[in-house]
Amino acid sequence: MTQNIIKPIHIIGGGMAGSEAAWQIAQLGVPVILHEMRPVKKTDAHKTDGLAELVCSNSFRSDDKEANAVGVLHEEMRLCNSIIIGKADIHALPAGGALAVDRDIFSQDVTKTLEEHPLITIERSEVDGLPPSEWDSCIIATGPLTSDALAQDIKKVTGEDELAFFDALAPIVYKDSIDMSKAWMQSRYDKMTAHGNGKDYINCPMTKDQYYAFIDALIAAEKMEFKDWEKDTPYFEGCMPIEVMAERGPQTLSFGPMKPVGLTNPHSDEQPYAVVQLRQDNKQGTLFNIVGFQTKMKYGAQTEVFRTIPGLENAEFARLGGIHRNTFINSPKLLDETLRLKARPHIRFAGQITGCEGYVESAAVGMMVGRFAAYERLGMAPALPPRTTAIGSLLAHITGEANAETFQPMNINFGLMPLMDVRNERGKRVKGIERKKAMAKRALDDMKNWLNNLDTAKAA
Repeated sequence: MTQNIIKPIHIIGGGMAGSEAAWQIAQLGVPVILHEMRPVKKTDAHKTDGLAELVCSNSFRSDDKEANAVGVLHEEMRLCNSIIIGKADIHALPAGGALAVDRDIFSQDVTKTLEEHPLITIERSEVDGLPPSEWDSCIIATGPLTSDALAQDIKKVTGEDELAFFDALAPIVYKDSIDMSKAWMQSRYDKMTAHGNGKDYINCPMTKDQYYAFIDALIAAEKMEFKDWEKDTPYFEGCMPIEVMAERGPQTLSFGPMKPVGLTNPHSDEQPYAVVQLRQDNKQGTLFNIVGFQTKMKYGAQTEVFRTIPGLENAEFARLGGIHRNTFINSPKLLDETLRLKARPHIRFAGQITGCEGYVESAAVGMMVGRFAAYERLGMAPALPPRTTAIGSLLAHITGEANAETFQPMNINFGLMPLMDVRNERGKRVKGIERKKAMAKRALDDMKNWLNNLDTAKAA
């Protein structure tokens, strides 16, 4: 009597996403071949040949599962038996409300656990192109430091303009933290488009004095330095840091992203000297990015400077700006809802290369992609997590809800999750921390129910 032999799933890249995907697949009884090019070929950023090496910070950020979207994502991953969060819990260091680890011991433990798993084979060699046809199920999880040869092949199959090597991030603001008694909705010249109504932007006006004070603050603010492995990455004119533009001359921005033409302030008869525009960043309309405001200012300086903009005095940021070397594809255009490449469905993508940002998000996407690939290999339909969960919201964003034309990497935040109408005992709608707590509870309750239903279905 012969047994059915399950063919292995190949994973390229042994970072956060690749390691998590390998673990999830193997735990579902499917063999894995994990390809990691280190130490055969090194990168400019990694220091060891360990799997799941933390390159920059040793922190997985907030572990508050009751009121922080990252903490909710941590807890959802615990419920899914994540190796990354599981090992982080074991090797946690004192870090206040954050989850931080001893990065060397953490990586060593992940590596040892994966090496010892009977269904996981680790091959130390570079995959220098798209996977061969015999790899009929493959996950590319090569992160921001994808090798040049593989990146060029990805570029060929996805299109020249669908792979970015440079990450220029503008800050993203929660819409409900913008003071609309000072700002207003309007497109330049009230221009109508197929998807707009002539009121597509939030506009924040500045007087001449406010504008020049803002320029001085931009130039004086503390800036982050490029890391050694980023220093050869050039600035592109299309993603020039806002403070670099300001240094070219005090009027540069008033003739660039802050030009006031085609706009009428309904709150004042005075024509604004300059205008900061914010553009909708998700389908729900809860998040708006500050147009043209990619920056290398330090995070503290960003919040201080950007809150001097009229209407943004109390702005809450879903993401602050930044510029660094990265490699990511235009996922909303290229991938289906289970992260398969539409042009070649036997290839899935996971981690930062999909356009998620951060260790936790990368591992979480790897966790789900691993499950999708394993379910498919076992002849089961991949089950999508609820849209109300943190991981469900992150997947929805990178596979279709983000604007493909302006797609940029994103951290998990409550702005990606469906809003809730939360009211107090007097029936008044509440926002802020109370709404976040309600959304966090809903996410975790829905994740538990989803996992229970999966277990019931498998048992049947």
